[in-house]
Amino acid sequence: MKTKRVLLVALAGALSSVACKGFLEVTNPGPINDASLYTPDAVPSLVVGMSSDYSNILDEVARISSIAGDESGHGGSYTAEQLWVKGVIRPEDMNGLWGNMHKVRFESESGIARMKAMTGFLYDKSAQAARANMFAGFSNRMLGETTCEAVFDNGPATPNKDYFVRAETYFTEAIRIAQASTGATDILNASYAGRATVRAAQGNWSAAVVDAALVPSTFVYLARYSSNSTRENNSYVQETYVRREFSVWGAQWAQVFKDPRVPWDTIKTTSGAIQTGQDGITKFFRQAKYKDLGGDIPMAKGAEMLMIRAENALRGGDIAGAFTFLNQQRAVYALAPLTTPADVASAWTTLEKEKGAVLWLEGRRLGDLRRWNAETGPAKNTFLDGRDKCLPISLNELQTNPNLRGRLP
Repeated sequence: MKTKRVLLVALAGALSSVACKGFLEVTNPGPINDASLYTPDAVPSLVVGMSSDYSNILDEVARISSIAGDESGHGGSYTAEQLWVKGVIRPEDMNGLWGNMHKVRFESESGIARMKAMTGFLYDKSAQAARANMFAGFSNRMLGETTCEAVFDNGPATPNKDYFVRAETYFTEAIRIAQASTGATDILNASYAGRATVRAAQGNWSAAVVDAALVPSTFVYLARYSSNSTRENNSYVQETYVRREFSVWGAQWAQVFKDPRVPWDTIKTTSGAIQTGQDGITKFFRQAKYKDLGGDIPMAKGAEMLMIRAENALRGGDIAGAFTFLNQQRAVYALAPLTTPADVASAWTTLEKEKGAVLWLEGRRLGDLRRWNAETGPAKNTFLDGRDKCLPISLNELQTNPNLRGRLP
């Protein structure tokens, strides 16, 4: 049937070429002038590109964050990952990650500048403009939570907190536009959630909890993936369902069972033995949060907002208040409430593990571990002691940025 259809199409084309000379001729229009893209009609495509590039790097960040942090073990065959799981992160292994994280940051920020310059585009009331600012916020947050230092457009290295400052500005703009737009409720909620996280990262907890309280507890905003093409795939699935590179074995979560926030499976061979990873040694416990190549990764969640409010309460010494919010978070997942501990040290241990469960394999854990590692009181988390705590500036950036060439390793 397929062959017949092709033949019919070919015949129709041949007849058309006889009836109308030049019907099948193709003329290359040449490159599209940049000025032609300064039109409101180009805006949806610009924002789709931002979304696509964000998803394309988020799954990569989720992978390194999972093993550079305490979310997963390795058990695979890749050289860089064998170092990351030991807490060794080298500039030469950061080239692709660094470049693609900055690509989506630059793309979203420059796209916003383009929108503002468009004649006839209602920027201040456009849900697309709000979404673009939201992606600029999330791309800067990603960089702030993972990298050791900030670098903007071939400039000098500055403290990584500068990404959070920049993210807050874009989230604030997204909120302003979304409030004046039609059909932008999800963008508004995601932007409040994003701004709450970067305000907390800057230590502005009073403002963070105000934003967090505005997000519904069941709200989730997703980075989209698809099985249509390799670029659109969730690569975490590729490495845990097609290959066996990452294993829950060896991580703290291997001792957590039947938690809907941290689902994983014990994989066995046909003989009934526990399957091993690609290294042929490590037991293979497979993550079950993302089961197919189109598995979407959360970017913002109401459950995380409850954990921000819980941490703020605990920072103020209010253990009971903290566990009220913590148990509200557990209720989102139909989990039984936890008993409120009497001492602040136990409260912090529980809170940090609960936060890890909420954000498991979403590319966020390394930022929290780094933040808690810098604490000196009961919030101190020691997992990153003796380990690299963030992603260094890539070797490519060090070699090509004139402001950084003196720092070559």
